[in-house]
Amino acid sequence: MMAKDVFLDPVAVQDLYRSADRLSRRTDALHQAKITGSDVAAAIPTLLRQAGAPHGTALDIGCGRGTTTLRLATAATFVRLVAIDVSPALLATTRRRLQATALGASTTTVCADFHCLPIRSQTISAVVAAFCLYHSPRPATAVAEIARVLAPGGIAVLVTKSLDSYAELDDLVARAELDPQATRRPSLYETFHSASIAAITATGLSVLDVLHERHVFRFAGHAHAAVYLATSPKYQMGAANGDPDAIATALRSRLPDRPIETASTVSYAIARCP
Repeated sequence: MMAKDVFLDPVAVQDLYRSADRLSRRTDALHQAKITGSDVAAAIPTLLRQAGAPHGTALDIGCGRGTTTLRLATAATFVRLVAIDVSPALLATTRRRLQATALGASTTTVCADFHCLPIRSQTISAVVAAFCLYHSPRPATAVAEIARVLAPGGIAVLVTKSLDSYAELDDLVARAELDPQATRRPSLYETFHSASIAAITATGLSVLDVLHERHVFRFAGHAHAAVYLATSPKYQMGAANGDPDAIATALRSRLPDRPIETASTVSYAIARCP
């Protein structure tokens, strides 16, 4: 029997993003471990420009902490920028980051679900949906909404990761018996991943290109890996859940403490509204 996919549970997802802290710790741990791979947020404005996105309003769906929003604002390519997320806490972080860099004047933040965008049809020049559509049990519905709001000729860049992302960390957790079922639990990217991104995007948009890039990470040891593992709700580690110190202690007691290398494929779909 397939384990329940916590990443598609609306209540669980709401809890995950109730504050910006978990996402911040997760991102920081990954950035510290990264040894190869492009800066995704920096790549997105370039991809939009290369695809000929019209200069008008850009929409950053599932903006999270605003990392891509900041890059889009800095690029100064668009007249107006709208950042959308379902989490008020993440939107507040985005606003603070924009204000701190004096880039918030032409940017609006909106709390909304990407399955039902509060945007008039055919009014958007460019849409970005980076690392968010996999939270949908029906990502094609979100793609249809993106197609609806894009003006003819508008460009979308959708970004996700491979199903096997960070599989070595799943194996580590299983071998340490922190969660013996870790390797069998659903991936975060189950519904929208590197192998499905082209087909799902094509349900509502004309796909111009799909790019794949392998990103490699090396965690310095158990303590470093534990900081990342503590941010993942996929594991069932009992009392150690969410506690990096407890996770690190358990890993050290059961496995040799050494660097852990893992990888993920980051995939971009660049598409146009017909």
